[in-house]
Amino acid sequence: MNIDDKLLIEQLTNPKTQRRAFEQVVRLYSEQLYWQVRHIVLTHEDSNDVLQNTFIKAWQAIDSFHGDSKLITWLSRIAINESLDFLRRQKNALSTDDVDTGVANQLMADDYFDGNEAEALLQEAIARLPDVQRTVFQLRYFDDMKYSDISQLLNTSEGALKASYHIAVKKIAEFFKAHD
Repeated sequence: MNIDDKLLIEQLTNPKTQRRAFEQVVRLYSEQLYWQVRHIVLTHEDSNDVLQNTFIKAWQAIDSFHGDSKLITWLSRIAINESLDFLRRQKNALSTDDVDTGVANQLMADDYFDGNEAEALLQEAIARLPDVQRTVFQLRYFDDMKYSDISQLLNTSEGALKASYHIAVKKIAEFFKAHD
């Protein structure tokens, strides 16, 4: 934990400085959390909604944070859980056909998506992965997170994470072979 985190945590636990410290947390970590969320939920608007919910939940639970982990780890855990909850709600609201065919088309229609068709297909392949494999792949591939950090974030062993990542890569490769 760095000095800034320690100071922020002290300020977050003091009712007199809590609000100002939380505003600083939002400023410091919004962009990083936005991209973690964006890799999971894919669209800009949905990412902003999930990020807002993340900060609301963090604010509501701020008294339960005691500094046992880094502030960003705690916030990332909330963001990932919010992202996965969002996807589950979205999946329940859509028919199976909409979920299976919509990701690439949805991305290509998104004004904020700056990728090409190959990137959209990659996102579609990722969307087809089970939640755990998808999350591990995104954190490792897009965020270049170490297995030890992912392990702390997802509360699972590094061996299990490595296996999930390896299986996810295989499934993505198979998806691309089928779409050649």
